[in-house]
Amino acid sequence: MPDDYGILSIPPATTRVGGRTLDYDVIVIGGGLSGLTAASLLAKRHLKVAVIDRSYNPGGSCGVFKRGNVTFDQGSAMLYGFGENGFNAHRFVFNCLEEPIDMIRHDLLYCVNFSGRRIRFYADVEKFAEELAEVFPAEKENIRRFYRDMLTMYRHVMVETPSYTTADETDRKAAMKSMLRHPVSYARFLGFLNKSAKGLLAKYFSDPEIFKFFDKMTSTYCYTTVEESPAVLAAVMFVDNHVGGSYYPAGSTLFLPGKLEKVIEENGGDMLLGQEVVSIVFEGGKPVGVALAGGRTLKAPNIIYSGTVWSLYGKLIDPSYSTPQRREWAASQVPTYPSVVLYSVVDRDVIPEDTAPIEMLVGNPDELDESEVTAYILSIDDRTLCGEDEHTVIAIGPSFESWDTADEAAYRSRKQKEQQRLIAVMEKRFPGFRSAVRYAELATPRTIERYAMKNGGAVAGPKQMLGQHMFRRLHTRTEWDNLFCCGESTVMGTGTPTVTTSGLTAANAVLRKLGREPFVYREGMQNYVRLVDKPFTSDRLYDTCDEPERTIMRHALRCRLCEHPSCTHGEPTDIRGIMRRVAVGNWAGAKKRWITAPVDPATLERYQANCICAREDGEAVPISEVVAYITEVNA
Repeated sequence: MPDDYGILSIPPATTRVGGRTLDYDVIVIGGGLSGLTAASLLAKRHLKVAVIDRSYNPGGSCGVFKRGNVTFDQGSAMLYGFGENGFNAHRFVFNCLEEPIDMIRHDLLYCVNFSGRRIRFYADVEKFAEELAEVFPAEKENIRRFYRDMLTMYRHVMVETPSYTTADETDRKAAMKSMLRHPVSYARFLGFLNKSAKGLLAKYFSDPEIFKFFDKMTSTYCYTTVEESPAVLAAVMFVDNHVGGSYYPAGSTLFLPGKLEKVIEENGGDMLLGQEVVSIVFEGGKPVGVALAGGRTLKAPNIIYSGTVWSLYGKLIDPSYSTPQRREWAASQVPTYPSVVLYSVVDRDVIPEDTAPIEMLVGNPDELDESEVTAYILSIDDRTLCGEDEHTVIAIGPSFESWDTADEAAYRSRKQKEQQRLIAVMEKRFPGFRSAVRYAELATPRTIERYAMKNGGAVAGPKQMLGQHMFRRLHTRTEWDNLFCCGESTVMGTGTPTVTTSGLTAANAVLRKLGREPFVYREGMQNYVRLVDKPFTSDRLYDTCDEPERTIMRHALRCRLCEHPSCTHGEPTDIRGIMRRVAVGNWAGAKKRWITAPVDPATLERYQANCICAREDGEAVPISEVVAYITEVNA
């Protein structure tokens, strides 16, 4: 995870609006998945776009960092929405952008270790229902009936008429047309709006143990209990992922935000990374731009905000421009629980061959406690992440420690304690895990807040619970007609397909305001999502590129994305940013970064000599060769 923010920004382009010279058509605050989605789509429509993010790497929770030759996913790695069926928002966006991306489809969505049983979540809903019936045999027929009913409703409401729009922006005429096709399913769906998931389940089940199981499902998906979870969300969640499948970007999640950034920069947009927005600037009672931490102000007629509701009303908007009621509402939004994340590398043979890439470990079925951990072992399907004799294991779980302390010794002690706790949980699932650990580090709620801008380390923003779900969350449109919102604080809440949908919706709201063509589903859209076989290996990376490109991209992929780059020692040339862009084929962005702060060949050679890879494995990243390619061959 990054630590320094010393990269120079690119001087912005200018545009004329109403006789005034502005810096951009649209400014997007936040470079997470929702902000990047909105910006890439707007850039595709030839608007001058700037994305501003405090980190030097885009993606927010959906990104990577490296330790040696190992690549870790920063957070979001259980990805949905890339399939041919179901609510496939990711596939739709990449098809709209006409940007190819390679994805690995997992055979299992995940595996839940519950009450001494391993429950395998098959993509096939009926097969999964049979699996679940073996654990709860007395509820066998009820399980079949429940999933049959939910699947029918899901297909009628979500699949047959694809609409990649949040509920607050849904076209009423189109919605009415869909309702008339399947009135019973729509009536049932709408009846779930203000009902709890427990109330829905009670219509089908009576065994208290199965309620505990579904409670763990809603806690994982929605970060809420079955009593808190709105039935309308739970009903979709229980079947959606089965229909659409679970995916992982071939080569790591570097490629998901990296491809979106590529579209932005290829279409003239700017990525202003390492820059922090400290306030939204108002003139005449209306947002007109943003103020950056260094004192610089950028202006645009439209702004998209992709952060949390708390930061928007508690930090960026001066109280004089909002009402006390609005600020109180924002502050009252209940957060999801803070989390800790263990990043580890272990001996390959400690992970059994039948392990699923995502395993949920439930130690106590009766309540949420510190034994509840989700483990991501994505190197099972993607062998590019680490060495042949290793696995990467990322384990995330709730934290009930207090992290609000200025005492660094106490903080480090707490951190070590939590690291050992998570290792102990993993030891129960994988005997020998503790002794098999080759490397481990822990991200605390403080870490998550610092690097992912998650207030208090709440990994999923405000809870999607009854009373603050759907229309009671932040809307796409705000009190001002030129300030729009997307991200997990908005109507659809947390999850990669939902925040992607929110970014798409925000982009379309801007386009409609400007009289531009929005992005809507069309029959027969060309597919740009390519599914690759697993296990995916390094030799298959860039297999669609010609040899010179492939060689250069592989060189760039070796860059460690160092927090404090040893190559430049604080000089303005953004070598790590260039390498990150080249690794995903973003030649335009890489060249743009180079011309911002170019240096002579002798300095490049010095950078190369200082590369951390040269000290660790004896072979530096060939920086001079990569720069020569992007400036000469790929000009």
